[in-house]
Amino acid sequence: MTASHTIPGVRESELVRLAEDIAFVARPGDLIALSGELGAGKTTLARAIIKALGCDEREEIPSPTFTLVQSYATRRMPVAHFDLYRINAASEIDELGLDLALNDGIALVEWPERAGDRLPASRLEIRLEDEGGAGPGAGTDGATRRVSLVGQSEWAARVARLAAMRSLLASDGLDGEASSLSYLQGDASVRRYARIARRAGDGVILMDWARQPDGPAIRDGLPYSRIAHLAEDVRPFVAIAAALRAAGLSVPQIYAQDLDHGFLLIEDLGDRVFAIEVRTGTSDQAQLWRAATEALAALDGVQPPEAIPLADGNVHRIPTYDRGALSIETELLLDWYCPALHGSPVPADARAEFLSLWGAVFDRLAAMPVGWVLRDYHSPNLLWLPEREGIARVGVIDFQDAMRGPPAYDLVSLLQDARVDVAPELEAAAFDHYCAAVAARQRGFDRDAFAFAYAALGAQRNTKIVGIFARLAKRDGKPAYLRHLPRLWRYLERDLEHPALGGLKSWYDRHFPAATRGRALP
Repeated sequence: MTASHTIPGVRESELVRLAEDIAFVARPGDLIALSGELGAGKTTLARAIIKALGCDEREEIPSPTFTLVQSYATRRMPVAHFDLYRINAASEIDELGLDLALNDGIALVEWPERAGDRLPASRLEIRLEDEGGAGPGAGTDGATRRVSLVGQSEWAARVARLAAMRSLLASDGLDGEASSLSYLQGDASVRRYARIARRAGDGVILMDWARQPDGPAIRDGLPYSRIAHLAEDVRPFVAIAAALRAAGLSVPQIYAQDLDHGFLLIEDLGDRVFAIEVRTGTSDQAQLWRAATEALAALDGVQPPEAIPLADGNVHRIPTYDRGALSIETELLLDWYCPALHGSPVPADARAEFLSLWGAVFDRLAAMPVGWVLRDYHSPNLLWLPEREGIARVGVIDFQDAMRGPPAYDLVSLLQDARVDVAPELEAAAFDHYCAAVAARQRGFDRDAFAFAYAALGAQRNTKIVGIFARLAKRDGKPAYLRHLPRLWRYLERDLEHPALGGLKSWYDRHFPAATRGRALP
């Protein structure tokens, strides 16, 4: 299977911008074959791809004509740049380490036709052809090039998405040399982001979120994502963004969208992420957390709709944070953290007791008032916008998984941040501030019931995150998340002190004695 995308009239200076797009979609294991006559621009394009992947700006990127292969350690992934012009037989490529290069990085191959059938079937072929003179300013040689992108095998679908991405960028004038695209390091999700800077005017963020196939069914014929009500493409982000903007929150404005392919051009809210502001001492944590608390208190007065229409005729229905979702999340502790810590599965009777205790808590939560649950309202997803006023000073991102449920969930997400220490004194002050703001607007606000919901959802959320971080470490090879476990256990201990959670506290104390909490996983 193949797919192609042709770009005519490309000047040499525009190859750099094209390289940025190609680097953005690249991932480990990719082979990119560059073909064309001498002087067509193969090495220019290869160098630009290497730089766009984050090669040290001070590092020289020579042509590997005589060395045959040059290797680079970029910020994104390792890159091996091959030039096969001087090999005498296709078999010689076996000695150059191509397979090894593709294990954890990408390979750029000039003169791929000399490799015969030695190249992987799945690859991106880039063909550069001289179109002749095009007048002043066309390039250093006054010529333009026709660039053909041909995706072979698995790359066919990716070339089609790359073409759709470039079409969306072109609709906003962001596909040419007057702009530059740089990859933004993301989170643990499948989404990818790039910052696009214009030579004139504000930049934008490109969101790339291809719809993901469902995972294996784990319960009642449903995968985890369906049970936990996780968004699976960009549509929920678009719908929720519209509702939150109408409620007065600062969420990214959406400038252009391709819902079918999963690309959005959205407002760039800057770099003043709460977590970084606190870590660097740039802003006062108490001020940031108070502002974020006030935004939540204001949102508490806005009832979430059950459904939101989209421009393509679809409707996003906001799910309810039901018992199934709450339960499957807490079970991550049993399925990932417990086996990693103890070296064996949780005994059946201990699991049954765990589920029964949590079930009673979830039944009590289900009877409480319903509001917005943004789900990940915490320091990595909040940006400080001091030039704005009121609750608009808090920029909010990563809200696509929003649900209808107990509003206490987002407050505990903020005040028991998984990645940033929140002192008990700051947590208590912000909790009081929130309750006072809601009580002033909402007659009959039940602070005791809210305090129960806060403690219960805090215990639920921290239990879930301990399981998620163990999964990221053991399944996905991302052990850095484990450094947050001691903080999560400290929060859990606070939450489980609530009198109504005594049964759960006893279970945690028996199965995770104080000496084991936060202990490094083997």
